[in-house]
Amino acid sequence: MASSPSLGMVLVLVLLGVVVPRIEARPRAFFVFGDSLVDNGNNNYLQTIARANVPPYGIDYPTHRATGRFSNGFNIPDFISQQLGAEPTMPYLSPDLTRENLLVGANFASAGVGILNDTGDQFMNIIKMHKQLEYFKEYQERVSALIGVSRTKRLVNQALILITVGGNDFVNNYFLVDSTARSRQYSLPDYVKFLISRYRRHLQRLYDLGARRVLVTGTGPLGCAPAELAMRGKNGQCSSELQRAATLYNPQLEQMLLELNNKVGSDIFIAANTAQMHDDFITNPQAYGFNTSKVACCGQGPYNGMGLCLPVSNLCANRDLHVFWDPFHPTEKANKLVVQQIMSGSTKYMKPINLSSILAFDARSHS
Repeated sequence: MASSPSLGMVLVLVLLGVVVPRIEARPRAFFVFGDSLVDNGNNNYLQTIARANVPPYGIDYPTHRATGRFSNGFNIPDFISQQLGAEPTMPYLSPDLTRENLLVGANFASAGVGILNDTGDQFMNIIKMHKQLEYFKEYQERVSALIGVSRTKRLVNQALILITVGGNDFVNNYFLVDSTARSRQYSLPDYVKFLISRYRRHLQRLYDLGARRVLVTGTGPLGCAPAELAMRGKNGQCSSELQRAATLYNPQLEQMLLELNNKVGSDIFIAANTAQMHDDFITNPQAYGFNTSKVACCGQGPYNGMGLCLPVSNLCANRDLHVFWDPFHPTEKANKLVVQQIMSGSTKYMKPINLSSILAFDARSHS
């Protein structure tokens, strides 16, 4: 556990009017990187079209207001925070992320980003992955000014980190239109290898910045999102091109994480097979209490898969009956079920171990 300042030192600091944040009794810090699946409001502070700041986003959130989460309510990081016994992380760009709030962690995710720097260019101002990692370094400098370098290092080393990125590299880059710069440059198998090599660099950078417990999610079944059913699917079938992309990418991602763990000599990177989790919902929605995995709750056009979710869109009455909230993003209920698998799923879903086992192991080793 983190060591406390001596009583004499605390007394001196109090006399000087300096607040000494305590991290001993806190849940472990939590940091989030990635795209719109895990963004909880950073893009609200940017001039970009990739925002979820209008109703009916947030309709089932406790405040019933749009928060910047691409969900009707909580997203995956929110449910993980609950499992940690912590309040939700705040967007790093929020002006309210100061002092004590910083010790909870931070969310650096930004809707529209991908592994590659050119992914999401059409959304203009978004926080590309290299910038999210720069902000993580800046975060540590800010916290060091509060609690000192050694305690900050311990806070980061003992933190849990979630990274969710990759889907946009296919949907909003390689397959964005019939012929893209990337699809002319690479065959799909070669593009997947290129993505994996670039992702490996980001994860190595995370490790170099002190990350020691990193949950890495795969893509979902990309071709089965309502947007892809509407644009590319035939007769309600998932898009075969995008499904092939996910089928190629996810196993190679797991293999790369295994190689990284072997390189550093520890199970730092944990693979969450979110493709399989979502595939379960799509194959048999009724088994999970859903009525449909094809029609989005909020949207317009076929499968409510066209355009954005807006105040004028079609809106379903019961969000819990839908796997998808909008043309691309899961409902709060689907997010909750995914986190249940992250917490307690077998090696079919979580490799090498699930999050409950990690938390139990870390609690023993840090005590």
